[in-house]
Amino acid sequence: MATEPTVNIRGVLLETINEIIRSGGSPQTHSVLQAVRQKINVPHHGHPIELAILTQWNELFRTGLLAWGMNLSNPEPPFCHVTESGKRALANASRDPSNPEGYLQHLLAQKVALSRVTRSYLTEGLDCYVAGFFKAAAVMVGAAAESMLLELRDLVVSKFEVDLKRTIPKDLKDWKISVIARGLDRMFDAGIDKKTHQKLRDRYDNYWQAFVGQIRTARNDAGHPASIEPVTPDIVHASLLIFPEMAVLANALENWVVDDMK
Repeated sequence: MATEPTVNIRGVLLETINEIIRSGGSPQTHSVLQAVRQKINVPHHGHPIELAILTQWNELFRTGLLAWGMNLSNPEPPFCHVTESGKRALANASRDPSNPEGYLQHLLAQKVALSRVTRSYLTEGLDCYVAGFFKAAAVMVGAAAESMLLELRDLVVSKFEVDLKRTIPKDLKDWKISVIARGLDRMFDAGIDKKTHQKLRDRYDNYWQAFVGQIRTARNDAGHPASIEPVTPDIVHASLLIFPEMAVLANALENWVVDDMK
């Protein structure tokens, strides 16, 4: 599962493979595992963490980031090579969705407050992505984004009822996410003053609808399929890369609602 263990073994493996490739070498079982052993400082042979390292090493093959063989003259173990999916993961190995723990650590480093509901969908989405279940991943990440929208709507409704004593816009009382999203857009469009909140307004204008639209479109394409392969790995990868930025902006909008919405 995509949790936060003491040692991010998958992340260390990806980092080690990256270092070997950048130095002009080719990853091999023994060289990679021994380097990882030293980095993690395994206490002794037979320690349980050795099996955990082996498990994650094999997971890199099972999930398609690595494949056996270096070339046709050396097609078998211990030689291996990085696949196209692996190259994409190594581009930002410390926080790529292929490295769930590193991804979550990067997200938390942005000081983003995620509810338990949002986080549960996001972590399951990461697990699905790593396992190669891309349609399921799109649905889970989309649900995580929609959870943030609902929480933002609830905060706005509370502000209307408790502090402002104003009538709640009809769109914000609807059950459909698309209607709620449009209602929030109208409220932010009218309410965020560019003179007093220029940075927030610029980020909102430039990114909010694009973030929400991309993630929800991928989710809808997976959840209401019209073709055999409505969601590609690249689309899900993009959704997961966008999600932290959307979460940061959602938190900023929440702060505006609490402190400055009138």
